[in-house]
Amino acid sequence: MPQAIRNPVEWVVDELREVAGGFGQASRSVQRTSTRLFSRPLTVSRIGIGDLKEVLAKGFDDFMAYRTDIIFLIVVYPIISLLVIAASFRYELIPLVFPIVSGSAILGPFVGVFLYEMSRRREINLQRHHADSHSWANALSVVRSRNFGAIMLLGTLLVAMYLLWLLCAWGIYEATHGPTRAETVGRFIHDLFLTQAGWWLIAVGCGVGFLFAVAALVTTVVAFPILLDRDVGLATAVQTSIRAALANPVPIAVWGLVVVGGLIAGAIPLFIGLVVVMPVLCHATWHLYRKLVPRQQPSSHA
Repeated sequence: MPQAIRNPVEWVVDELREVAGGFGQASRSVQRTSTRLFSRPLTVSRIGIGDLKEVLAKGFDDFMAYRTDIIFLIVVYPIISLLVIAASFRYELIPLVFPIVSGSAILGPFVGVFLYEMSRRREINLQRHHADSHSWANALSVVRSRNFGAIMLLGTLLVAMYLLWLLCAWGIYEATHGPTRAETVGRFIHDLFLTQAGWWLIAVGCGVGFLFAVAALVTTVVAFPILLDRDVGLATAVQTSIRAALANPVPIAVWGLVVVGGLIAGAIPLFIGLVVVMPVLCHATWHLYRKLVPRQQPSSHA
């Protein structure tokens, strides 16, 4: 059938109408979440380290199809830049720059929800041999998810964990008394790497940050994709994520290192690399979920 080309005004009106309808469903979803925390357990699969290469390749393929780096360039990078600029004028914020940026490993699973949805929609279109519009509007269908309330609740818990990490990071800085209050970024870096107090700050800070990152990874590695993809309770999604991590300790540990290494590598060149690294990792997480939680659920579960 011939397709009519809509003008931009019609397109915007239709998109806003869909989003409004989605938020109406979202309010009902929030009420549903509190009464349905548990559901039938899901099967988890065992994977190998080689599977991580495949999910990264598929994540990069989704990234190239949607060019989601543009989203991060427009939205995320300016926020990071403003943070760095603020720290350059308010020197008391300098010790928090690294904890704020590194804490993206905690918030990443929640931030990536919209990209998971884009990967999910593209996957469906490819399976049905439908032409994929590769539209960023695909991400907006998250608000129409029957588990939108559970997604927001789990995301709120991650935000709380992120804020707790920042409080701990500042407490560690205060407890070690160093580096001492720096008047310039250069002085802070000098004291951080060339004083005993700075070494203690690095050791304790990285150790505590590691624990926060592990907690976020284990509890949410597949929880958000499950809530997007299946009609399950919030507690069941988190439990499945924990079980998947326990069943695959080495691959999940390697995945965590890939995430941390990617974030560090992306942050080094003035955070520019994050506009590529973060969306690729988010898209890849969807495909990791497909590996860990099979579509066909047998009667017994791991």
